[in-house]
Amino acid sequence: MISICFKYFFFMLMLSLTLFFSSLYFLILNYTILLEYQLLTINSCQILMTILLDWMSLMFMSFVLFISSMVIYYSYEYMEGDLNINRFIMLVCMFVLSMMLLIISPNLISILLGWDGLGLVSYCLVIYYQNVKSYNAGMITALMNRVGDVFLLLSIAWMMNYGSFNYYYYISYIDSDKFFMIGMFVMIAAMTKSAQIPFSSWLPAAMAAPTPVSSLVHSSTLVTAGVYLLIRFNLALNYNCFLFLLLIGSLTMFMAGLGANFEYDLKKIIALSTLSQLGLMMSILSLGEFNLAFFHLLTHALFKALLFMCSGCMIHNLSNCQDIRYMGNLINLMPLTCSFFIICNMALCGLPFLSGFYSKDLILEVVSMNYLNIFIYLIFFISTGLTVSYTFRLIYYVIIGSYNHYTLNLISDNNNKYMLSGMSGLIFFVIIGGSMLMWLMFPVPYFICLPLFMKIMALIVTFIGMIIGFEFSKFSLCYSLNSLKNLKLSLFFSLMWNMPFLSTFGVNYYPLMMGNLIYKNLDQGWSEFIGAQNIYMNIKNFSMFLQFMYNNNLKIFLLLTVLWVMFLMFM
Repeated sequence: MISICFKYFFFMLMLSLTLFFSSLYFLILNYTILLEYQLLTINSCQILMTILLDWMSLMFMSFVLFISSMVIYYSYEYMEGDLNINRFIMLVCMFVLSMMLLIISPNLISILLGWDGLGLVSYCLVIYYQNVKSYNAGMITALMNRVGDVFLLLSIAWMMNYGSFNYYYYISYIDSDKFFMIGMFVMIAAMTKSAQIPFSSWLPAAMAAPTPVSSLVHSSTLVTAGVYLLIRFNLALNYNCFLFLLLIGSLTMFMAGLGANFEYDLKKIIALSTLSQLGLMMSILSLGEFNLAFFHLLTHALFKALLFMCSGCMIHNLSNCQDIRYMGNLINLMPLTCSFFIICNMALCGLPFLSGFYSKDLILEVVSMNYLNIFIYLIFFISTGLTVSYTFRLIYYVIIGSYNHYTLNLISDNNNKYMLSGMSGLIFFVIIGGSMLMWLMFPVPYFICLPLFMKIMALIVTFIGMIIGFEFSKFSLCYSLNSLKNLKLSLFFSLMWNMPFLSTFGVNYYPLMMGNLIYKNLDQGWSEFIGAQNIYMNIKNFSMFLQFMYNNNLKIFLLLTVLWVMFLMFM
């Protein structure tokens, strides 16, 4: 019997190719289809399901389906011993379905359906390996995404002012200042889903999920949903929103790049790298270049998905060990996987003529062309340098350095036939995908006119980052460990500026402490004394007094009766 993995793999691959060629047709003819399907009519109120098909939605869907097909093929071997593999594949398919619904909706209600579907399925996938760490990671993921859901619900409520939930009809015609509230709500919702500051801590925590999930969900689809939504809403955002988004995006990019240089968990390094690239997409989007943001979103999805697959392959061979300090010299043991790994890392750095170069270099040149302050310019280029730095540190630890794991091992590429087949499908697009998309998406090329020094600035910071990355790797070789000398600073940077603490203890501790005080002093304190308990005690004491009078002391009772009669007589 053919495995469920192969069925879904074949179906998604065929659908992906169909959608890709359709998107080319739509792109060349500048063609858009808007389908309205009437679900329900109550008196004069129509409930419509609207579907938007243009080159952007079709191309993004084709990429999501292509990566999903490769990940499902890869999962056949990666999840081989799992008893619940069918459930796993079904969850992945539900995830892809939610993503499709989000991509093709110009309607805020159906976007919310896809958005919530992403959040719920993501939670189920993060807690797939059922242990305490996974439960905590799943909970922080779900709760942070709930914040975004709330803001999306608020934007739906605000759309009531306009007579329809189809934002697509309004954003072109209504002045962005009038659409300001909806733009702001959608921006905050997108910030939670794309893990921007201050909602960043859930993305590294979500690495508790199986690696194929990280490859699909936390690199190319779920986290880019926020960026995609903002690309669709780009006309609804005004100048102040863009300014705020530029600051947040650039700070996220810098913070994640810095944190990745101090991290030792292989998957967390790649997660922080994803966070850094999301910051880059948000930043360039806030400068008004939404086509460039979409271009980088697609190229990044390709090489980052493959990077996660390579890391999964290494983790699988190293008996589920994720610490890069145990790895090393894997180029001799797993040559093909390491080749893919190095190519993806080079694409991430923006090495000329790989897919990452076309989008990243163009973004940096457009930033150089723009009239911006020195802070934004510097933070863009420093973050690019940091990207190269943690990439070369990772390559040093995993591929060049000495092997530190079990002496008795069976690490080989021959063990991973299906995994390597899934990865081989992506490597072709990692190499040529950037140039192909560039020729398709920008028939009229960007005009870049810069002085020589600014033109080669990207290459300069790349080389500086490479040198710093190697130096970072050799910190452990000097007599006194530099990161221990500055321990507090190292911990501050490696813990993403203490954000995991701020978004867990910072949010939980004070409300819980206040709740405890109120519970003790009010609920079980004064309200008990003044309220029900005290009334009960008074009635009980009074009835005990009456009982004492009636039962035991008849003399007192009679005396009181005489006194009462005398009192009546004198009255």
